[in-house]
Parts: sequence; structure tokens; C-alpha cells
Amino acid sequence: MKILLAGAFGNLGFEILKALCATTNEIVAADLKEKENNGLEGKYKFVSIDATNPKSLQGVCDGVETVITTMGLTGASVKFTSYDIDYQGNLNLYNEAKKAGVKNFNYISVIACREAGAEKVPMLHAKAMFEDEIMKGEMNYVIYRPTGYFYDICKVFKPYIDKGEMQLLKGYHNVKANVVDCPDFAKYIVEHMNDKNAIYEVGGKETYTYEEMAKLCFKAANKPVIIKDSPIWMFNILANLPKIKKSGRHDIILFSKWTLSHDLVGKDVAGEASFAEYIKDYFGGKQ
Repeated sequence: MKILLAGAFGNLGFEILKALCATTNEIVAADLKEKENNGLEGKYKFVSIDATNPKSLQGVCDGVETVITTMGLTGASVKFTSYDIDYQGNLNLYNEAKKAGVKNFNYISVIACREAGAEKVPMLHAKAMFEDEIMKGEMNYVIYRPTGYFYDICKVFKPYIDKGEMQLLKGYHNVKANVVDCPDFAKYIVEHMNDKNAIYEVGGKETYTYEEMAKLCFKAANKPVIIKDSPIWMFNILANLPKIKKSGRHDIILFSKWTLSHDLVGKDVAGEASFAEYIKDYFGGKQ
């Protein structure tokens, strides 16, 4: 079976690529650029694409039976918005897949993107809009809604732990999540990529509040626990500062506000990796 993986060299995409290359399928890895010296050379074919340009997608799905897309805006951008990538870029790929007769279309979305209020957060709303396109389309689909990833939480917490003082939203210390390790999630995707019209809300085996996560990080770093409150309204002020908007960080701040103030617990558990052990390694200097 021929499989197209779009966004193959992002953090999650590369874990999916590794999982796919461990199968006997024919793999096409598509992205803007190829990650060089990645250890998987010869196990896939690379195709350079720009999802915002439909012409670059022409023929990319020829002979493909299953498409998996991880494409989405994950950082600050002054050129593109979530609607350009998460919605329109993926829709461009979907239309090309439909034209080529692809049977199965897999999309990595995000948990809670359809909750009340999420329509005000572009990084959530754009994903929900594309989910709508998939669900009303003709292809079999699988939508994955992950809760978040081990490395993302640690990356966000690290500057605060290094400083010795964590900031959490006042009144939201007990908001909880069961984030998932990317290799576990990648294997889950490959196992389910040919399911028919399924939606999975995927998390890890351990659920912690953000305060518990912060305490685990301080302990692993061998530092005293210092957690202070940050008022939620500060996010709205920050997001709308001219310099923030100019730098393309407005949407990221709104997304951060959402994730820190809403429970994100997936009912579909992937893998056996322990977030507590990951934190020990990350902040204990083993990574």
C-alpha cells in the first residue's frame, strides 16, 4: 500500500515517518524541506510541497491509498495564519487526494477544538473548520484529537523552571491533561490509519493537573517549588499589544490561554510511556 505523509519532518510527523518506515508499505514523505541525515534514507520517497500553493500538490497523491496529514501552524508567523495552513492548506491537499481517488484520509487535529468558545481561538477554529470539510466529504476519514505532547509541556515549562519560578493562571491550577508521548501517538496513528470514519481523542496513560506537572518539573530539576499566580485577563492584553500582533504571536497567546484554562483529557489512551519519567529525564539532564 502506498501512503502519503504530509508534514513528515515536524516533531510529530517525523515520529509517524519512523513508524511508517517500520512497515512494508511504500511511503511518500512530503514537506517543505527534508530533514537531512535522518537515519531513514532509502526507506521513503521525499516530495517537496507547499500546501498553500495547490500547484505544488499536483500529482502528489497519484497511486496513494492513504493520506496522513500533520500540517498545521505551530509557531509565530507574520506570513501565514492558521486559516492559511490548518484549514486551506489541508483542504488543498484533501482536494488533490479526492481527485487522485485516495481511499483514506487521516488528519491530526487537536482536542477541544469544537467546544464552546473555541471558535474565538484561531488555532482551534481553523482545525474545526477542516474537520467539517472531512466529515462532509466522500473519503473514509480518521480524525485524531491529541491532548498535547510531552515535549511541548516541558519546552514551555523549561524557562520558568530555569528561572526558579512557575507562573500558572489564577484559579486554574487544577486544570488537568493527559498529554501523550509522540512516539506512542505515532504508533497509534499507524495502527488506526485505515479505520473508517473514526474520531479519536488521544492522550497518555497519566493525568496530571498543571500544578502537579510544575511540581514534578521542580523536583526533577532539584529546585524548590515556587508557583505564582498570573491573572487570565493578562493574556488578552498581551495578545492585543501591537508588538505581539506584529510578530505574529497573537494567536499563540490565545491558544496558550485556552490550554491552560481547560481540561484536556483524552479518553483514547496511546502507549505506555510515563510523563513523570519523561520529566525526570528532561529536567534531570538525561535528554
